[in-house]
Amino acid sequence: MPDPNAGLPPRYLRTPEAARFLSLSGRTLEKHRTYGTGPSYRKIGGRVVYALDDLKAWADRGTKTSTSDPGNGTVLPAKRQAAPIPYAGKRR
Repeated sequence: MPDPNAGLPPRYLRTPEAARFLSLSGRTLEKHRTYGTGPSYRKIGGRVVYALDDLKAWADRGTKTSTSDPGNGTVLPAKRQAAPIPYAGKRR
């Protein structure tokens, strides 16, 4: 059966719609954007939009089959992540 969306341009969602799609609050999605832990986004004319495919791919990184499954990746929490120390173990 052919895909009914074939040939259509990708659908973009604004932050509130994208947050609802992911079952997150809009503020949480904004924090993910600030800390660089969230899905890819685009800025179009000053507006932030998310492609559905990017939202799905980001959510799929957290797919697990059991509590012991390391999975393919990790969806990080919406908080500042520790930055690597630039000269750790290196002499100047």
